[in-house]
Amino acid sequence: MTAVQILLAYATDLCCGDPRWLPHPVRLIGFVAASAEKLCRKMGSSPSAMLVLGSLVALVIPAGAAVTTWFLLKEISRVSAWAGWSVAVAIAYTTLSARSLDQAAQGVINRLKQAKIIEARRALAMIVGRDTQNLDEPEIVRATIETVAENTSDGVVAPFFYMMLGGAPAAVAYKAINTLDSMFGYKNERYLYFGRASARLDDVANYLPARLTAVLVTVGALLSGLSWKNSIRIVLRDARSQPSPNAGFPEAAYAGALGIRLGGANSYGGRTVQKSYIGDAGRELTIKLQPETRRLLYTTSLLAVGVSVAGIAIFRWIRCI
Repeated sequence: MTAVQILLAYATDLCCGDPRWLPHPVRLIGFVAASAEKLCRKMGSSPSAMLVLGSLVALVIPAGAAVTTWFLLKEISRVSAWAGWSVAVAIAYTTLSARSLDQAAQGVINRLKQAKIIEARRALAMIVGRDTQNLDEPEIVRATIETVAENTSDGVVAPFFYMMLGGAPAAVAYKAINTLDSMFGYKNERYLYFGRASARLDDVANYLPARLTAVLVTVGALLSGLSWKNSIRIVLRDARSQPSPNAGFPEAAYAGALGIRLGGANSYGGRTVQKSYIGDAGRELTIKLQPETRRLLYTTSLLAVGVSVAGIAIFRWIRCI
């Protein structure tokens, strides 16, 4: 992709977000993945069979998504170079979620501002995997900031990172990996074996983007007037304390920049999971944190655009040497 295409994809995301009426590749990937799971479970049910079949699904669907996207763009470009260029921008845009992430988080906070805590819990349940029906306001705010932090990596920095490396096909492949992990990457009886490869592949795909996100959030904190030094300190101290090898990095960067403590006990399907704390409890978890969180999200997204554009320029310079 070109720098102009990446800028247009980002601008489209800021303008349009993710309207429900718009056909979205992730929904198609999810449908294919669910169909693949049904087929695989008819083919075998033993742990070894689930492990092998789940591994095939984890590899074939992202590869198929990338090849399909590449072939589609190639065929469209044969008819019209301009159409191919434009469709690449449109596809790249669908892999981004800065505005939809902001809107979802703002929807939760707005309900808290109106003292509609039950509605806030329901809105939160749409964007997190934990149980929300008994959460009080501080826990709702914590969950909201945690999902903004994690999805700054998954929905903003990582797609730009893969666009820089391989254009729209690579970004779509990444979203396929991310989707499979969100569907199958659970350590429960149903997905312990079938989803293992999906979870591991997602860990690999997010290894560099998660750490890049921590760096960009720290720089974003500096530009936003937040505590960039504390962001660095908390990342170095707490980022590796979480069960996920990646999620702790963006969360630690946000926690340090905002001067808050994230992590702790979460409930999943009625089962409480205690995670290590991230950051220090210097400030209360209230709705007053939302403007700073939004500012940090958008500043980081702009930095991610800058890094991807700079990366493309460097790659082209190297090829010209």
